[in-house]
Amino acid sequence: MSLRVLLCCFVVWLAGSLLPAMAGGMDELEQASRQPAGSPPQRIVALSWEAAENLLELGITPLAVADADDYRQWVVRPRLPAQVPSAGSRLEPNLELLASLKPQLIIISPTLLSMRSSLQRIAPVLNIDAYQPGQDHAQAAERILLQLGRVLGRQLQAQQRLQLLEQGFAGLRQQLQARGAAAWPTVQVIRFANPSMVYVYGSNAMPVLALRRLGLRTTAQPAPSVWGVSQQRVGQLLALRQDIVLYQQPFAAAPQLFASPLWQGLPFVRQQRFAAVAPAWSYGGAASLLYLAQGMTAALLQLPIAAAASRPSLR
Repeated sequence: MSLRVLLCCFVVWLAGSLLPAMAGGMDELEQASRQPAGSPPQRIVALSWEAAENLLELGITPLAVADADDYRQWVVRPRLPAQVPSAGSRLEPNLELLASLKPQLIIISPTLLSMRSSLQRIAPVLNIDAYQPGQDHAQAAERILLQLGRVLGRQLQAQQRLQLLEQGFAGLRQQLQARGAAAWPTVQVIRFANPSMVYVYGSNAMPVLALRRLGLRTTAQPAPSVWGVSQQRVGQLLALRQDIVLYQQPFAAAPQLFASPLWQGLPFVRQQRFAAVAPAWSYGGAASLLYLAQGMTAALLQLPIAAAASRPSLR
């Protein structure tokens, strides 16, 4: 994981772990979604990746997206058109650029609340706190998409998108069941920070929630962060003796690590229960849940355990 992306993830995690929910249990997006309908904004800047994802899923192309080039590498889907510029970083947006774009709305995450007054001089600001402690992040992501759809006059599109997502999950479950997934070992998902450290996704992380919607079993345990992720040394993966292990790409140092004796000695590597998953954002919205599931299904179906289940038995 690049240093810039890693730093952004840490700061966003820290903000999510420290900021409380809005008083009265109603957050800013919910309040906005209950306001009388007016003329919805069309010129919108997304200063978080989950906001960019949700806008694109609703059929709205953002004026600009924070860290747009990194979005194209790490999030990938939904595709961000090449003409959409970067709005600066997710930690330090380019205020001069934003002012020149003349947006009607700027969407932020809690990471940028300290900059709210500066951003409001440019356009109205909507803070979307997608990752709060104690919530089911998958259910929250669906709620957020519907609420944002109401705010932007795209409620029908939001409902249709969620229906398509559920249909997508149903198709993936059928593929896995046809390959004997009910009898497979438990599945764990990781993402590498560097060749010596790894993020292990816990029970409330989006990749693990996607696994469960696929009908797969996992040994994932609750993690201390609001994002459902804990950091471990690579050697600690030795504990995953019986699991299938999937890792989220990209990971530029993969050749270096995977050639090492330490890595080659891990049980899930020796027994060919390890596979790479195509890039999808682990901290995104409702659509990311399906993109994660699609990538994990494709990776699982390439494993020997799935190939063996597809062979006809001899009688």
